[in-house]
Amino acid sequence: MIERHRSLESQGPRPPVRAEVDPVRRRRFTAFSLVVLVAGLLASGATSALVPFHYSTDLLFIGPLLAMGFLLAEQLTIDVDVRRVGWTISFTEIPLILGLLTAPFEVVLAANLLAGLGAQVGRRAASHVLYNAGVMCLEIAVPFAVAHAVNAALAGIAPVWFGPVVGTLTSSLLSCGFALAALLVLGGAMRVSAGGRLAVRTLAVGLLNTSVGLVGFEVASTTPWGWLLVGLVAGAVIGLYRAYSGLLREQRDLEALSDVSLSVARSGQSPGHGAADPDEQTTPVAEWEPVAERIREQLNATRVVLRLRLDPAADVSTLVAGEPLPAEAEEAAPAALRDDPLLQLPGSHVRSFRTLDSPEEVRRALRLRGAYEALAVPLRGASQLLGAVEVHDRVSRWRGFGRADVRLLHTLASHLATAMDNRRLLGRLRHDAYHDPLTGLLNRTGFRERAAEELRAGRVAVVLRVDLDVLTTVSEALGHTWSDRMIAAAGRRMREEVGQAPLARLEASSFAVLLPDRTEEQAHEVAQHLRAVIAAPYPLDRIVVEAAGVAGYSSSAPAVGEPENDVDVLLQHADVAVRAARNGEDGVRGYAPAMGQVFLRRFQLVTQFRQALDSGQVEVHYQPKVALPGRQVVGAEALVRWSHPEYGRLDPDEFVPVVEATGLVDALTSFVLERSLVKIREWLDRGLRMSVAVNLSVRNLADEAFPERVAEALRRHDIAPELLTFELTESSVMADPERALPVLRRLHAMGVVLAVDDFGTGYSSLAYLRQLPVDEVKIDKSFVLGMGTALGDMAVVRTIVELGHSLDLVVVAEGVEDDAAREQLVAMGCDVAQGYLISRPLSEERLEAWLRARTKKVRGTRSETVLTLLH
Repeated sequence: MIERHRSLESQGPRPPVRAEVDPVRRRRFTAFSLVVLVAGLLASGATSALVPFHYSTDLLFIGPLLAMGFLLAEQLTIDVDVRRVGWTISFTEIPLILGLLTAPFEVVLAANLLAGLGAQVGRRAASHVLYNAGVMCLEIAVPFAVAHAVNAALAGIAPVWFGPVVGTLTSSLLSCGFALAALLVLGGAMRVSAGGRLAVRTLAVGLLNTSVGLVGFEVASTTPWGWLLVGLVAGAVIGLYRAYSGLLREQRDLEALSDVSLSVARSGQSPGHGAADPDEQTTPVAEWEPVAERIREQLNATRVVLRLRLDPAADVSTLVAGEPLPAEAEEAAPAALRDDPLLQLPGSHVRSFRTLDSPEEVRRALRLRGAYEALAVPLRGASQLLGAVEVHDRVSRWRGFGRADVRLLHTLASHLATAMDNRRLLGRLRHDAYHDPLTGLLNRTGFRERAAEELRAGRVAVVLRVDLDVLTTVSEALGHTWSDRMIAAAGRRMREEVGQAPLARLEASSFAVLLPDRTEEQAHEVAQHLRAVIAAPYPLDRIVVEAAGVAGYSSSAPAVGEPENDVDVLLQHADVAVRAARNGEDGVRGYAPAMGQVFLRRFQLVTQFRQALDSGQVEVHYQPKVALPGRQVVGAEALVRWSHPEYGRLDPDEFVPVVEATGLVDALTSFVLERSLVKIREWLDRGLRMSVAVNLSVRNLADEAFPERVAEALRRHDIAPELLTFELTESSVMADPERALPVLRRLHAMGVVLAVDDFGTGYSSLAYLRQLPVDEVKIDKSFVLGMGTALGDMAVVRTIVELGHSLDLVVVAEGVEDDAAREQLVAMGCDVAQGYLISRPLSEERLEAWLRARTKKVRGTRSETVLTLLH
């Protein structure tokens, strides 16, 4: 065997795709081809004149046999790819040395040209016919001239076959040299060391082939029945060659499958398709070029056309590797695969088309592509058609595509379709990881990635947060589906306003926008505009929902003395600004460092609260309650106080809402409940029967296990349930009545007293009181304080007293601060009073001192000790 390069299409190394279509290199190669052709013709003429022609009738038999031998040698080739360099290994030396030994120059030249050029014309691969014709002439003329010169110089010294052997080896080296020269002209030159190694290998394999041909000739011509022996050996060699060729083919096919899969995977890992750019979802068609080129190399085709639907909503994209498509074929590229007769591919099998035996519409499609033969296979994913692969005109062999090529293309297409399906799935997972499923906008993670890019680039950016504020009411009245529709509509509105600026839905009804290169004044204007846009009424079917919004923003340009901001800090600052905007007049605020101090203080309160409970910083104070009109002390309300080591005495309105919002209210309620029960137990041990009222929160009423914990605490302290009162606000019950009412009913069934606090400020209706299992109603202090100056407040108090008594409820008035208010409450029949007139909230020690100084012990109606307030 010899590493031969019978035509440009099969020579190695193969030039790059871009070099093949480079017009400048094409012109250079055309000029080079003309030089080679002229040299071949001149060499042929000179050799014909040098080597005498001896005609015999045997030539009529020898000539066709030589032509068949050259055709057979061309057919029995092995295409080998080593590191993307293609070699064609053939047996051409065997018919060449036989021709040198048995036939004149003209007959061998004609046989070679007939076999080589005829094969090219048969496969319509005549694009480099000038170069190939010139090389074929030189491959025959030079060996004949060398053989004639060697035999003439060594006549009588060397055997007659020595000259043909040297000439045949010269042909191998000549063919290799012209292939390297052609590669140099086309811009794909080898290094000198690689070219030298190629020449050595060519010479070694050529010598082996030449020896096989010479031995076969000698045996056949000198040994009786030698031709039969040669035939048997040839059959064995051909069988061995077929097995070896099949193994090489399988190895190459496996390498091709691996390369295609890796190329598809790598095309999805290029810049612009990762986490740094979560909005990018489609792969540019140019990134599939290595895949198309690898398929073309593996099948040794003139052209591979990939038609891919990279985006399900877009048209088919076309990529060509190898010879470019004719202009008319590019203009007629189908928008849909089934619009082309060559691409109407049912199933997933490879279909083969040839101009000789195809229907007229297929022949027109082939002629439009400038192809004689084509293989086409669809790329089918799990649920849809992803594209198609076309392979045009095999060029490395005189025959067309075979069954092995069809099997390989089918396997490649299956792997490619699977890889594309996986790419789409991976892209969908990546998209979902960075986008909100309801609105299609970025989520918090995606927004952080995009904003981080801007900050890494050194650009000043503003993070603007906008909150839609009516969704809780909409969800309660209409359901979550309607609130989701409002969120989606709000996202569309904001997208229309901000264009391509990064826009995200952070959570619930909160949106964030990144505004690069904006001043705070510009950001404030944008915030006002977006707030107005998001707060515009929302038409939902037959109703219109009025909306409200707030906005806050923070700039990445740090204030003097402030550290550099990152994305998380900007989002945190924007969140603080939104909280401040809720208390402002226009609903828009920019972040200021002072807001950060407030946020830091709240954060410290949350993180330090549990330690404060354990270290004694949190205490329970008690505000006494007295019965009217006799002024007996019936109990007290437990109120929590926090003496912070840094911030001093904290108002409950400052830290209790924070504790409730962070889930620590259970610990607070348990602490107050335990201290209150201890105080009741102390009073009982002293013969005093007084109750303590403990405030409950929304979270307590949503806890189904809360009644069991209360019952266990009462049993542990051996306290009757009626000495414990739980005060609850109307809003805490109505926040989730389906969960709160069962808890209240269980507490009431235990005998615990339930009181409605701040009555008159919430829903406050007879129906509301009737459905709650309560025992007391507390008039809000705002009405009690206004009784002396506002007749309306007095009317409200009188109404509540009468309403409570009509329902057999004890009525408690809080906020009693003067004797006039107390006398008025006595006149109305109010049962219990509480306020500064009686006492401020007191610590345990001060409460005991107050009881000793301000009350006297009297005997009750049931012989129990009762404390009565002194005048």
